[in-house]
Amino acid sequence: MALDGKTALVTGSTSGIGLGIASVLARHGANVVINGFGDPAQALAEVRRHGTQVAHHGADVSDPTQLAELFEYVQASFGGVDILVNNAGIQHVAAVEAFPVERWDAIIAINLSSVFHGTRLALPGMREKGWGRIVNIASVHGQVGSVGKSAYVAAKHGVIGLTKVVGLETATTQITCNAICPGFVLTPLVQKQIDDRAARGGDPAAAQRELLAEKQPSLEFVTPEHLGELVMFLCSEAGSQVRGAAWNIDGGWLAQ
Repeated sequence: MALDGKTALVTGSTSGIGLGIASVLARHGANVVINGFGDPAQALAEVRRHGTQVAHHGADVSDPTQLAELFEYVQASFGGVDILVNNAGIQHVAAVEAFPVERWDAIIAINLSSVFHGTRLALPGMREKGWGRIVNIASVHGQVGSVGKSAYVAAKHGVIGLTKVVGLETATTQITCNAICPGFVLTPLVQKQIDDRAARGGDPAAAQRELLAEKQPSLEFVTPEHLGELVMFLCSEAGSQVRGAAWNIDGGWLAQ
């Protein structure tokens, strides 16, 4: 299925996973609105090379008012959101009793509440058009826990629960809502973990293999391209009866 004439909004997409997804959707014909902090020039250039219309909006998705302004911008510029990919997320690692309250609040706001507000804002337009796709980037941590990641794990479990509810509430429509649960993706955060291990002794290749071996049996990273193509499948007619699912793409992490 080509996405010609469809508009995709991908939050947190000026780099990493979000940018990879935005690029795949543009390659398949979608107009794309990327979102995120920092200079978007490189991300815009990456997505524009596929020949579709691309724009950037710098809304802070943890703020419902700014998120509403983002949707107003997409409506005015592209006629509304056909595909919403809720990808924006942050992380902080600390034991529960030492977890900074402000970091908990920030992680819940960006990783969970923004998914609710984005979905809430997208659904009326999708219902009016009679078609829509909502894809929430959750995590394997939406289904299992890890020490030190209380806020992240709580938020990602919440995203999967919200996905199920929206999947049910849209079940008789041509709107679908699903979650994708990646394992290790080689993001800057994961690269830092590899670098920290290597700094304690050993070469980076060994540190990478050691990290993957702890969780991911394939010993290979999931890539943003993998995630983008899975989003694309969920946007296709072949994915039209995938509803409220939490789809693992984790190199076997959750099969253990």
